[in-house]
Amino acid sequence: MKNIHLYKNNKIVNKVFDNVYQNYDLMNDIMSLGTHRLWKQQFINSIDISNSDYIIDMASGTGDISKIILKQNPNQKVLRVEPNKKMLNFSHNNFQKFKHTHSICGYAEEIPLKNNSINKYLISFGLRNVSNLDKSLKECFRVLKKGGGFYCLEFYKVNKPIFKDLYKLYSKAIPLFGKIFNQNSEPYNYLVQSINDFHTQKKIKLKLHETGFKNINIKNIFGGIASIHYAWKLND
Repeated sequence: MKNIHLYKNNKIVNKVFDNVYQNYDLMNDIMSLGTHRLWKQQFINSIDISNSDYIIDMASGTGDISKIILKQNPNQKVLRVEPNKKMLNFSHNNFQKFKHTHSICGYAEEIPLKNNSINKYLISFGLRNVSNLDKSLKECFRVLKKGGGFYCLEFYKVNKPIFKDLYKLYSKAIPLFGKIFNQNSEPYNYLVQSINDFHTQKKIKLKLHETGFKNINIKNIFGGIASIHYAWKLND
């Protein structure tokens, strides 16, 4: 029964992204007021990446995170994991020239890698879309090598009064922008609701701790509209 529930949830999320995969970057521009590209660059700049690191780009989307990494080192070993086939195929040609970069269609809940396989696990604006968060974090912990790091960039509900009121007003307009630019407001309604329904930064920190991660830190961006989580696997 648990697997059926997982499948149904993933099916719903996949349907959402089936409708926006061609305009996914535009969708993120709308959601972040055009700043998500700067946030992603800041995200990667804050991570100490070694040339020998094996990196998972989970919920890779159109591959923005992988592109930034490969711009710094075209020979970086990167595994792009994306649950939406249309999204993955849409961006496939952009990565064919990178011989150490591979792409698979898969879910954060079931990563097709051996234990202790990778050095860094990156996920950008995808954590709130996983169907089973606890299982996804356990899978992340399983595939990371000892000393490996978890890095997550994610949208959150805003708590600071001025930003909270402004974003609340703006979030009501997001589905309208989706209707104008993508001829479909439903995916944007889902994305706004997914932020409202998601855990707080402190709750994610607690879940990381319960999973076994250590040295957990949070860095807020733009008044807490987005946050970066850092956590390390220091024991098996």
